Amino acid sequence: MHDDDAVEAFIDYIRYGTSPGMLAALYRMNKEIDIRHVLSAVGVPTLVLHGSEDQIVPVEAGAYTARRIRSARFVEMPGMGHLALGASTRTQAEVERFLTDVWQVGGWEDIEPDRMLATVLFTDIVESTAKAVELGDRHWRELLERHNELVRRQLLRFRGREIDTAGDGFFATFDGPARAIRCACAITEGVRELGLSIRAGLHTGECEIADSNVAGIAVHTGARVAAQAGADEVLVSNTVKDLVAGSGIEFIDRGAHELKGIPGQWRLFAVDRGT
Repeated sequence: MHDDDAVEAFIDYIRYGTSPGMLAALYRMNKEIDIRHVLSAVGVPTLVLHGSEDQIVPVEAGAYTARRIRSARFVEMPGMGHLALGASTRTQAEVERFLTDVWQVGGWEDIEPDRMLATVLFTDIVESTAKAVELGDRHWRELLERHNELVRRQLLRFRGREIDTAGDGFFATFDGPARAIRCACAITEGVRELGLSIRAGLHTGECEIADSNVAGIAVHTGARVAAQAGADEVLVSNTVKDLVAGSGIEFIDRGAHELKGIPGQWRLFAVDRGT
């Protein structure tokens, strides 16, 4: 049971910290987030705490989360609700116990070092062949060099990592999907000044790491998403959309698509750059 003073203090915090409309929007956003498909990519020892009296998120959801994360420990906290008011001492004890166990058994060293969760970005110039024919080899090469310089400046600005270039396209990875989206938008806007249009696609998933190369289904998915994008469009998978909830980035639903070689249907979203 919660202490009455603690409950009243939390209610005051909510009342003064946000408007009813904002609170309702936050509730809707939390209900729409679904990251079940990336849980298996979490690559560090994880502690999942869940209150047995949680009336908002069932305790089964916490157990489900722990089952799908490697090296996860699930602890059900009897008598604790969703807000965990007054449970700081118990929570601290569980965290300390978990960290001590991980340290003693060397849990950090047991994690596979050759896989990581990353956001992949693919870009390519729209109708590049026609543009090359129009300009001729020398002028096209000069324009392509300016394009490449612009892309690399934005990758540096948003802490992206260039993996490969193929003709007029770039493949890069990011450790944060929101920065990846903003980088793609900045590139799209920047190349307009060069008289070019690009398409960009993003997906977040578990990637295989070998030397300096990045591979895996997530990479293929990102490339297929990019192939569905139109001129001057930044297209993302539903995974990316869910992961950036609350970032202020808005999207336009582009419907469900079949991605060549990727099982199932994928709902894709265009970044709304008018917001």
